[in-house]
Amino acid sequence: MENKFTLALLPGDGIGPEVVQEAVKVLRVLEKNLGLKLTLNEVPVGGAGYETEGHPLPKASLKVAREADAVLLGAVGGPRWEQLDFSLRPERALLGLRSSLKLYANLRPARVFPALVDASTLKREVVENLDILVVRELTGGIYFGEPRGIEIQADRTRRGINTLVYTESEILRIARVAFDVARKRNKKVMSVDKANVLEATGLWREVVTELHKEYSDITLDHMYVDNCAMQLVRAPKQFDVIVTTNMFGDILSDQASMLTGSIGMLPSASIGGETAMYEPIHGSAPDIAGKGLANPLATILSVGMMFKYSFDREAVNAKVESAVESVLNQGIRTCDIMSDGMTEVSTQEMGDRVVKELEGL
Repeated sequence: MENKFTLALLPGDGIGPEVVQEAVKVLRVLEKNLGLKLTLNEVPVGGAGYETEGHPLPKASLKVAREADAVLLGAVGGPRWEQLDFSLRPERALLGLRSSLKLYANLRPARVFPALVDASTLKREVVENLDILVVRELTGGIYFGEPRGIEIQADRTRRGINTLVYTESEILRIARVAFDVARKRNKKVMSVDKANVLEATGLWREVVTELHKEYSDITLDHMYVDNCAMQLVRAPKQFDVIVTTNMFGDILSDQASMLTGSIGMLPSASIGGETAMYEPIHGSAPDIAGKGLANPLATILSVGMMFKYSFDREAVNAKVESAVESVLNQGIRTCDIMSDGMTEVSTQEMGDRVVKELEGL
């Protein structure tokens, strides 16, 4: 089994560098425990990329990402860059990475750790033992469709344009990912669309239904996105794997994250190309950057997903999850998941606690 890996570290902006720093601690202890050789190449993206190279995704940073065995991203964005042209805003780095690396499938688990059941704003019985996986299409849909932009009409008023486009092949490949991962879970897939209004997602429903014939062991259901948003709050445990479009997946996965108590707890994997990218789903949170308040657990859990999906080491992912769960069971909390009777710690202290648990496994 391969023991040498090159990783691209893209800390980005806001709290990104802080949470990636804690993930690096985890990588180093795994490197030692497993006898690995990890080469970590850190490069700027997002606002950091713009400040250093005048572009959110510098060519040199993209080259490092392309040549890596896996990519670990922190977060991008912040108010200081909001006045830039859309093409230069930090978020364009995300879209550029996904497109350039051909990362068409985003896997976003929403799992409630037993120790955090009461951290959710929903009733215990609604979220206890919750384990959902959102499979989001990542390189198509309205975020990439053409034409797009803002134009001046004949009456001199402005008109904004974004285009929702999906090809059959794009739908097939993301649906296949959903069915394949469902086979390793509870064999249930919910395909989410707006087929009653949007022709592009009408095609989505047709193609997913046709592909399902190859997966007779999987239960397939369909749901409109507005109903799915409601059902995620009303009865989330009815779902196992949710597969949906780029924009719907962006929204629903953030909603699902709050079932777990904090968006700071959710990792993600973007796969499909020769390499894969791993990142917490939270944003850059510039208001708390540099204060030691950020929750690094989503980024640490993203490292676990890296070992599962890029390096085919499910047992390592299980160890990372076990270490995180053990720390939570001890009542250790960052401020976003803090509750009465628990011990609040900083970003760095939380990383240290997880490393200590990993050293003992």
